[in-house]
Amino acid sequence: MLSVLIILVAQSPLLTVANKNATLVCNYTYNGTGKEFRASLHKGTDSAVEVCFISWNTTKISSNSNKEFNCKGIHDKDKVIFTLWNMSANQTDIYFCKIEAMYPPPYVYSEKSNGTVIHVTETPTKIQEPQSAIPLWTMVAVTGVLAFYSMLITAAFINYRQKYKKNLYHQSDYMNMTPRHPPYQKNKGYPSYAPTRDYTAYRSWQP
Repeated sequence: MLSVLIILVAQSPLLTVANKNATLVCNYTYNGTGKEFRASLHKGTDSAVEVCFISWNTTKISSNSNKEFNCKGIHDKDKVIFTLWNMSANQTDIYFCKIEAMYPPPYVYSEKSNGTVIHVTETPTKIQEPQSAIPLWTMVAVTGVLAFYSMLITAAFINYRQKYKKNLYHQSDYMNMTPRHPPYQKNKGYPSYAPTRDYTAYRSWQP
């Protein structure tokens, strides 16, 4: 009596992805003695999309991925590990592992498992504030230098103004040495510097 060959697959029911990278482990059991196998990962309730696959035998391993996914498979004893990276939120779906015994005959493939829901969450994008082209410490240093020179210029201007006022005050203390005529001779038409004459010396003598 011939025994029935079967392949059973076990997967975790849920896988939440927060960093866009997922690792899905497909454990399987096979009661035959196959030498060549193929394992594939499928997306959707109807397994319509093959994400990637890996095939191996006693001497060779090969793999391939759908161009819409970043996926790679690794075989390790009684399990196949599928690694996906750079996943997006629209790739959230249920994923199924399929294991096939390709050689020797008869050809056997695994029954459909319950699958794994891979939930890809969107990572909130951080809004970076535009950085000033000039560092803050440079702006502070420039402001300090400008303020220092402004104080020097103000102090120099105040010092110059005080010296100017002092010189002006000293110049006003000098007396005007130009001769002036007496006040009562202002209307006689003599220059201000002409000395006053004594007209009594020209009077005729009278006894």
